[in-house]
Amino acid sequence: MTAPHWSVHLPAGVDDADLAAGGSLPGAWNAAWAAAPDRAVVQTQDGVRLSAAQLAELTETAAGRYAAAGLAPGDRVLLSAPSSVDLILAYVGAVRAGLTVVPANTAYTSRELAHLVADAGPRLAVLDEPGRLAGLDVPATTPDLAGLPPGGAATLDAAAPDDLGLIVYTSGTTGLPKGAPLTHANLLATAHAVRLAWRWTPEDRLALALPLFHIHGLGVGLHGTLVTGASLVLAPRFDPAAVAGAVEERGATLFFGVPTMYHRLADSPHLAALGRLRLAVSGSAPLPAELHAALAAGSGQRVLERYGMTETGMLVSNPYDGERRPGTVGFPLPGVDVRLAPREGGTAEIEVRGPNVIAGYLNRPEASAEAFTGDGWFRTGDLGVLDDDGYLRISGRAKELIISGGYNVYPREVEEVLRDHPGVTDAAVVGAPSAEWGETVVAFVVPADGGGGASLERALTDWCAERLASYKRPRGWRWVAAIPRNALGKVLRHELKP
Repeated sequence: MTAPHWSVHLPAGVDDADLAAGGSLPGAWNAAWAAAPDRAVVQTQDGVRLSAAQLAELTETAAGRYAAAGLAPGDRVLLSAPSSVDLILAYVGAVRAGLTVVPANTAYTSRELAHLVADAGPRLAVLDEPGRLAGLDVPATTPDLAGLPPGGAATLDAAAPDDLGLIVYTSGTTGLPKGAPLTHANLLATAHAVRLAWRWTPEDRLALALPLFHIHGLGVGLHGTLVTGASLVLAPRFDPAAVAGAVEERGATLFFGVPTMYHRLADSPHLAALGRLRLAVSGSAPLPAELHAALAAGSGQRVLERYGMTETGMLVSNPYDGERRPGTVGFPLPGVDVRLAPREGGTAEIEVRGPNVIAGYLNRPEASAEAFTGDGWFRTGDLGVLDDDGYLRISGRAKELIISGGYNVYPREVEEVLRDHPGVTDAAVVGAPSAEWGETVVAFVVPADGGGGASLERALTDWCAERLASYKRPRGWRWVAAIPRNALGKVLRHELKP
């Protein structure tokens, strides 16, 4: 699946995709802002409106605050806060100042943030609650940057294509999240690919309800909007009524969501609003075919499903023009090559390459070596098959990954937390199907005293709440005498029935 498949995504008259236009994120953003300085770029439901010229001015001010605080190009900033206009200004200002941003889930506990701090070494944290970094030697401020001195002179918009724009953490089979360093070239390749594939234009307006610590909301939603010179309506959190309001009151033409969001829209009185959109896109987890059908029946909108990863940005998409086939993720996006590598049991793993793919993990040479084949293809860990028309379908996962609400959960991290509790001798977790979340985490626990029951469940629930983000916490508990393992001690997860 190589270059000839790109044609299904390119508008008429476009023969090739310039996935490096602008050279860097600020280079592309500035070109779009200069083309239409009065165009509204960021709006909110409560009436905030920032034009391109205002966004450029305010983010220059933000960049100056970073410089006044002593930060220089290449330094790293941890960013973790709910979506807001201030957060966008803090983020864009950091990128324009040449800083590398380390986004973190707002649900992360101090324990989870401590690993990111130790691994990435940020010089500053921008947090909704600076107290989340209690005990860690990192200065912190809020998204309005009020804790930083004003008036600095920053070196603006000087990042090169190979400079790091983001380090996004993704959980790993070792139990600790791995940093995926994404260069400006990586991030531009994804933004331009979806701009072309989804016919994104400056006239479009995105209803953006995705969190800005995830590559879906940040690398696709925000970057795509700014690179295209389009606009967005920002919601602080997902709510079906807010999405409908963005469409019906603010003229949104695009909406990107995860299957859990679409499930809630389908169960709400606001589903019909999707029918007014030019395009609705689903990603981050498989969209069930029956949900695809329910959305179409209730709104007339045939949701376009795509496939990507933190380490690669966007890879594959159903076509804008042509059939959007339920249960598949479509064809490679511009710039992306995909192949299926045979694995045991007659399956095949999806391997990819392209300008959007990271070169390796931060501080993890062994994990980096394992992630790539000898000839340079990235191993996604997902299994796939092609149908007779060349559409790619994700058929399973080669890695022990649980996807809950669009977020990745690796069993080992949860298991290590459970095993640290004095009331637990052994533990293993698996994913249980969920109509709303895709999967939820179910824990199989060997109690230390041979018992279990409600008191241990309460104790473990509280234990996990202090140490794990909410989406990683077990929602079901099973008390067992032993965890099934093979001769090498590996958990036999197929024997654990949630």
